[in-house]
Amino acid sequence: MTIVVIGGGGQLARSLHAAAIASRLRVERLGRPALDLANPVGMTAAIAALRPWIVINAAAYTAVDAAETDQATAFAVNAAGPEALALTCEALSIPLLHISTDYVFDGTKPAPYTENDPVMPLGAYGLSKREGEQRVAAACARHLILRTAWVHSPYAGNFVKTMLRLAATRDEISVVDDQTGSPTYAPHLADVILALARHIRDRRDVPWGTYHVAGTGETTWCGLAREVFAVSARLGGATASVRPTTTAEYPLDARRPANSRLDCSRLERTFGLSLPPWQQGVADCVTRLLSPQEPRS
Repeated sequence: MTIVVIGGGGQLARSLHAAAIASRLRVERLGRPALDLANPVGMTAAIAALRPWIVINAAAYTAVDAAETDQATAFAVNAAGPEALALTCEALSIPLLHISTDYVFDGTKPAPYTENDPVMPLGAYGLSKREGEQRVAAACARHLILRTAWVHSPYAGNFVKTMLRLAATRDEISVVDDQTGSPTYAPHLADVILALARHIRDRRDVPWGTYHVAGTGETTWCGLAREVFAVSARLGGATASVRPTTTAEYPLDARRPANSRLDCSRLERTFGLSLPPWQQGVADCVTRLLSPQEPRS
């Protein structure tokens, strides 16, 4: 049987594809133009033809600032599309694993967020993801919603790749130091998702619902940048000094949660799964990015 991953060239979709192949699992990625969440015509036929044991939705509109002025697209991809996918999965009796985000929270809580905390997004991206969660839960009984945060990988665009690129031409980089979260390495996240998929395949007593999954530990964006450069320096790569700055000094169109920490203890209690310390993900990511054999796009 097959795992269907929705998402073409995104960080998590590509990480899932690589991890599934390494685990000798059959995986099919469905992305644009074959399947577009913004225009899900033909979705049911495409998924039914593959007869998967689970569908993993790793596709999303993630341009946080652009979402403020392109809300129609954000809601089409992050809310209406996942609803159509969930209805398809319900009709075909296929479980759905849907990826969500820390941006459903406003970041004012002084402690890590649990799954029971109220969701209060600050901007259009978070609002679209919150609505996607609600629509998925309502449309498909057998669903897992996984909220994660600060995802990075050797693939596509992300913070780690940006820091290394900037260090190639700058001696000092200013990075926000008043937002806290748990960096999540997409290949580590992919391993946990595939473990959940196998659990769903092999057992009937699946506790469906919402779970948090992110790298273990916490840091700020400034701390993450310093860790990236520490690893890069050890490997002979580009490095730069990091100057701490504040969110107020670096204004963007969309507000960010000051606290993106996610309490992942429910996932560990329920399934015995957790991610490694975030530093391990950074070390592997930077190592792969500095390898001449690693794809850079």
